[in-house]
Amino acid sequence: MRKDSTYYLSSVKVLRGASLFDGVDEDMMDEILGYFSPVTIPKKGVINSFETKKSFFIIISGRVKISKINPQNGREYIISLLDKGDVFDVISLLDEKEHEVNIEAIDELELLKTPMETARSWLDRNPEFNKNFLPYIGNRMRSLEDASSNLALYDTITRLAKLILDNVHTKEQEESPVKFINDLSHEALAQMIGSVRKVVNLNIQELKKEGVITSTRGNLSVINMQKLLDRCRDII
Repeated sequence: MRKDSTYYLSSVKVLRGASLFDGVDEDMMDEILGYFSPVTIPKKGVINSFETKKSFFIIISGRVKISKINPQNGREYIISLLDKGDVFDVISLLDEKEHEVNIEAIDELELLKTPMETARSWLDRNPEFNKNFLPYIGNRMRSLEDASSNLALYDTITRLAKLILDNVHTKEQEESPVKFINDLSHEALAQMIGSVRKVVNLNIQELKKEGVITSTRGNLSVINMQKLLDRCRDII
């Protein structure tokens, strides 16, 4: 991407606010962006998994859903949701193999794209970037570990409460809006915690009756942070 591109300044602004690019100087930022080209994906658009072996992406705006689907019953499990400043596919970057997952745009996406070989070569030539890259990978791995252990150890309402807690705007106030997942359907929330929509519907109604959250027109908000923390005390 050239510095005179209409996408350049908006891309720099997003990357400056992302942990992966924290502290990256102007020269390195210019070099990174020089290898990428802008791509737009419509809402609910799909990126084929074979593309993850060939290309590496940075999210500039919108959310990306990474999931697996059981071919026998169609049940879907959301492995992760990625936001602006996140990158994918890290697994293919590391092992040079196709990552067989479903990649779908929750919102209209603005992405930066570069050949996987280019991204891998750049990392090899710039080991100082690992001070950001390795902690970023570590955080992603920790999230996957937490999700898998939560599935095995805790009931659905506890997992749902923890998902909400992880996405509140602030834990320092008694009331707080829920960010990132606030507009997702109950079906999507169920897919994130390994449950089904009917159970999540019941759990949300229970949390509302307890005075923990409000949920109107698909928008979640916490109205009693202490009660939410109490719900999550065994999982945090």
